[in-house]
Amino acid sequence: MNIALPRRLELGYEIPPYELENIHARVVRIPDPDSRWVHLQFRRYAGCPVCNLHLRTFAKRAGEIYAAGIHEMVVFHSSVEEMRTYQDTLPFDAISDPEKKLYQAFGVEASPMSLLNPKAWGAMVTGVVGVRPATVAEGGKFGLPADFLIAPDGCLVALHYGEHANDQWSVDDLLALTVRTT
Repeated sequence: MNIALPRRLELGYEIPPYELENIHARVVRIPDPDSRWVHLQFRRYAGCPVCNLHLRTFAKRAGEIYAAGIHEMVVFHSSVEEMRTYQDTLPFDAISDPEKKLYQAFGVEASPMSLLNPKAWGAMVTGVVGVRPATVAEGGKFGLPADFLIAPDGCLVALHYGEHANDQWSVDDLLALTVRTT
């Protein structure tokens, strides 16, 4: 039996235009001709404690991200309703992709190692402190994170496919990438 694996993108790939709706029904575009960059990050499921811990660091530094000319977007494979429970107040665009069409287009994968890798355990523990963890994971719990930096012309200038649930760019990583690729 042949199993088709998702195609991972490579640097220089020309991202085709996408017109998407965020969880507040506002249209967003990839690439974004009004920004210098789009940081498109793929996360696991809306109630993922590791993902939400990570996104809080981006929310706290949203001013720096915006000042660097970055349009921040995060994609979850959860429904809009579920995402509003967890991502409703994010200061950037959150996009629902329950059918995982964007995940497939960008070659974002899933693996049980997303949770089994010891490098993710500290963030899992920290992520559940003081918050209500999700009891259901729409679309599954084994998704892997991925980060893409897209220029206004659609050129993919940086990318990272995570190997476990806590393997993603930090805000400092993102800001450094925009300086290096200018």
